Amino acid sequence: QRDAFLREFDAVVVALAPSGDQTRVPSGDQTGAGVVLDRTAFYAGGGGQPCDVGTLAFGDQTANVVKVSRKDGEIVHELDSEPPAVGTTVTGTVDWENRYALMRTHTALHILCGVIWREYGAHVTGGNMTPLAARMDFEFENMTADFAEHVQALANAEIDAASDISVDFLPRDAAMAHPDLIRTKINLLPEGIPEIRVVDIAGLDIQADGGTHVANTRDVGRIRIVGHESKGRINKRLRLVIEDA
Repeated sequence: QRDAFLREFDAVVVALAPSGDQTRVPSGDQTGAGVVLDRTAFYAGGGGQPCDVGTLAFGDQTANVVKVSRKDGEIVHELDSEPPAVGTTVTGTVDWENRYALMRTHTALHILCGVIWREYGAHVTGGNMTPLAARMDFEFENMTADFAEHVQALANAEIDAASDISVDFLPRDAAMAHPDLIRTKINLLPEGIPEIRVVDIAGLDIQADGGTHVANTRDVGRIRIVGHESKGRINKRLRLVIEDA
């Protein structure tokens, strides 16, 4: 949440959880396929960004982290082998190639969103991403190939501007009072969260957001829009890929 570039960390197993289940495993039962840690650098997924994957090392063993998700307010790391016991110290390592590709992709979507909001005031109606490829839906009645090319040029100009990207945390009331902080058509912020994480691309875009991002727009590379389509009368989709500069 505070440092997307953290790749490795030490932690302690505090609970076990069955794969795909929301119930903790009693501490004496070692049959679970997932672990809850006292701290983690793995992103649990959300807002269209997939979860991180990687490894947990303990003793002379290493288990692959194949899925990370939030269950009953805890982050469960699902493993491909028998989990370590409660109380075990582990070293977590995030798959950096996958993480950094998602960071570039997520920031590219914020740049695209920022450009379209600035130029057209259009809300986001949906989005999803995989490493270096994504789609984003906007509240538009019409969308043409010329429009897509124009938006692509504007987005890449923002990359060339080399703007810094920062993360801050605001009290919920202050965040909700910000007129441009929620760019989605529907407010997706869960109730009861006292503090809102805010991602700010200097001079372009500021949004409530929980995902990982690069530190500067130039780190994205290049945005190439590869398709546009209608998903309804006032819902249009842009598809994009992220390329090296």
